[in-house]
Amino acid sequence: QASHPRMSSIVEIIRTRLSNCYLLDTGSGAILVDAGAPGDEDLILSTLRGRSLNLILITHAHFDHYGAAAEIRRQTGAPIAIHEADAEVMECGQTYLGEVRGRGKIAAALLPLVERIYAPEGTEADICLRDGESMEVYGFSGHFVHTPGHTPGSGSLIQHDGLAFVGDLLSTTGGPHTQRFFAHDWLAIDESLQKVQKENPALLYAGHGKKPMQRHELMCL
Repeated sequence: QASHPRMSSIVEIIRTRLSNCYLLDTGSGAILVDAGAPGDEDLILSTLRGRSLNLILITHAHFDHYGAAAEIRRQTGAPIAIHEADAEVMECGQTYLGEVRGRGKIAAALLPLVERIYAPEGTEADICLRDGESMEVYGFSGHFVHTPGHTPGSGSLIQHDGLAFVGDLLSTTGGPHTQRFFAHDWLAIDESLQKVQKENPALLYAGHGKKPMQRHELMCL
C-alpha cells in the first residue's frame, strides 16, 4: 500500500501470478485497475476488505489482465469498463498478441497451452470507454486516455493529481521501458508514449514490474 502527498487516491498494488493489478481507494469507494488471470479473484477480493467497488477498469484485452473480471463482477456488482476497440476480444475470451518480437516469441508459442490451463472466461463490457472520458462519476479525479499499440484498445487511467496506470504500454521489469515484445501496431506505441508524457504524471504504475516508474524515467524513454 502506498499513499502519496497531494494525491487523492491510495494505491494498493496486487501482484497476481502473471501481472500487476491496482486497487485505488478514492474515499468514496474503490476502482480496480485490471483483474489478473482466471483464479486470481480470491486474492483481489481479499484486498477489497469489504469496501465498495465502483468500477473494474481493464487496460487491455489480454487474459492476464481481464481473466478474473467476470467473477469479481459477479461477487461485487461492479461494472467492467474497457476501451471500445478491445471490448469484442474480451467478450470472446481471447488474447491477440499481434506482432511478436524478441523473447516474446517464447510466450507466444506457449500461449495456447497457457490458455488451456487458465481457461479465460469471455467477459462482456458494461462500459465501452473513449479517449478523454472523465472518471469523476466513479469517484476518481481523472480521465481515461486511449494509448493503443500493444492492443488496438489499450488505455491508461490518468489521475489529475499525478498518478498514471498504463497497463502494458510501459514496464519496469529489468528497468523502465516501453512495450518491447507484443504490439498490434509498433508505431502507435511511440505515439501513445508521447500522449502519456504530455500528461506529465509523477508516478506511473505498469502492468508488469516490481516498482512504479518515476516521472524522470518516463521522460527519458
